[in-house]
Amino acid sequence: MTFHKSTAEIAVFSPITPEEALRSSTDLCIAAHQDDIEIMAYGAIASCYDDPKRAFCGAVVSNGEGSPRSGIYSDYSDTDMTHLRIEEQKNAARIGNYCAQVFLGFKSSEIKDTNNYDIIDDIHQLLLSCHADTVYTHNLADKHDTHVAVALRTIEALRLLPEELRPKKVYSMEVWRGLDWLCDNDKSVFDTSGHPNIASAILGVFDSQIAGGKRYDAAAIGRRLANATFFKSNSVDTSDSLSFGLDITQLVYDKTLSPADFIRTYISNFENDVISRISKLSKEE
Repeated sequence: MTFHKSTAEIAVFSPITPEEALRSSTDLCIAAHQDDIEIMAYGAIASCYDDPKRAFCGAVVSNGEGSPRSGIYSDYSDTDMTHLRIEEQKNAARIGNYCAQVFLGFKSSEIKDTNNYDIIDDIHQLLLSCHADTVYTHNLADKHDTHVAVALRTIEALRLLPEELRPKKVYSMEVWRGLDWLCDNDKSVFDTSGHPNIASAILGVFDSQIAGGKRYDAAAIGRRLANATFFKSNSVDTSDSLSFGLDITQLVYDKTLSPADFIRTYISNFENDVISRISKLSKEE
């Protein structure tokens, strides 16, 4: 397997080859930036950590050079930041017991370029090597352009797979926009309460982001706590930490369905839910 960028890398943390590590993966998360994996896919990370029959693999598409920086990192060049963020991501992968951590190394501008097929080809190669049963990526309603672009490139790459090699489930997850707005019947719910020390540790290693001015560690864990508390209004909580996703498997298998039309259905479901509740409870004119 040869990726397009000379800086691309497959990091493994046990005495096996990268090919063997990828082949062992059951859960694959394809993310835009370093630390996105740990924000959106902790439910899968924790589940794989506890299950010897499952193995989690992370893949970061961008090189991370354009990330904001301040404090002790304010004088870091883009090259310095790229190297630092790769090491931070590797540390998270070690702590989370990932079977492999992949770095594709594209610039954000390249990811957002609709005519750049190298990214789709690299993700396609990765999918062929992994054969994961479940794939996680960014949600189509995210407000970060690079995140949405990675989701779209991932969908395109998944559609290129022979049907028998496509994953059983594909989920889009929350990062730069939560998915609490989805109607409850549309939510895929992931328990993120396991190993809270590991949840904190794999977010805490990204010091370039935290000390650099963004408390992603506290915000991500806070969102999960809020999701659990506000999920059901008429029953006690069964978990104190949840993350939400949207099942986009249909979008991968039905090539005639556009991503825009797909997500529009769920936005309409939300609109209808709000309007029907108001109508039901409003005083008649």
